[in-house]
Amino acid sequence: MTFRNAAVIGAGTIGLSWTALFAHHGLTVRVSDPRPDLAEAITEALETFAPHLGTTADELASRVHVAADVIDAVKDADVVQENGPENVEFKKDLFATLVKEAPDHALLLSSSSAIPSTAFTGDLGDASRVLIGHPFNPPHLIPLVEVVPGERTSQQSVETAVDFYAFLGRTPVVEHKEMPGFVGNRLQNALSREAIYLVEQGVVTPEELDKVITNSLGIRWATVGPFLGSHLGGGPGGYRHMAEHIGKSMKKMWAGLGNPSQSPEEQERLIEAVEKAYGSSTYSELAETRDRKQLAVLHAVEEN
Repeated sequence: MTFRNAAVIGAGTIGLSWTALFAHHGLTVRVSDPRPDLAEAITEALETFAPHLGTTADELASRVHVAADVIDAVKDADVVQENGPENVEFKKDLFATLVKEAPDHALLLSSSSAIPSTAFTGDLGDASRVLIGHPFNPPHLIPLVEVVPGERTSQQSVETAVDFYAFLGRTPVVEHKEMPGFVGNRLQNALSREAIYLVEQGVVTPEELDKVITNSLGIRWATVGPFLGSHLGGGPGGYRHMAEHIGKSMKKMWAGLGNPSQSPEEQERLIEAVEKAYGSSTYSELAETRDRKQLAVLHAVEEN
């Protein structure tokens, strides 16, 4: 399939990042969102993201258009990327419109962070083209896209989605079973739960915990994942040695992992602690630092 025209539905942080990435790869992009400042938001996003992509905002803007509404956005689309609220009823209504109004060949993708597509496609006459294409923020930088078919998604649509994201220079991973939160967010939430528990228990502050991750697991996991890291941790005996000799003590630790209370009082204390650590910088300043460091990591990994 040749990808020429894309529709982006929802122009929040994720949708605007997709817009820049799509335009950078030569797609004509039509963007729909009810926000009154849509044109200004697109302009600002392209100016911010263009340097990350090694291009100019004017070059990207030449391929990006504000659509009058959803129907206008999808009328010529080869691919639709939805980035709306995490709400089943919203997605049911929207995808009913997309199936009706988009061309018959158009791939209908959702950036849903937690809701599997089967949850909102049950009433559709044709759900064969609908599936999840869940990115990590921001998608124009972070390579992973979780490709998650629903119960009625066709194999052809899965293959087309993989081709599309590979065309964009992303790393698509097809997941073989629907689970709320998919894989990346479930792993992230598991780590976040323990992180919150450790802060609640007074073991570390939020800033200290971030230092633990960025100076250990963050470095390791940027180059190898948990399983390869464990395989290497087992030495010449590999994962088998790790599982047989350290596995018992690790299982004992599982039983002691925390369940943070996050009562209103605990939640407020945590919010105030995070704000104390990072509140002196604006969102834009923190995001710029994050993206600059992430680009450096990506370049280092690619070069090696």
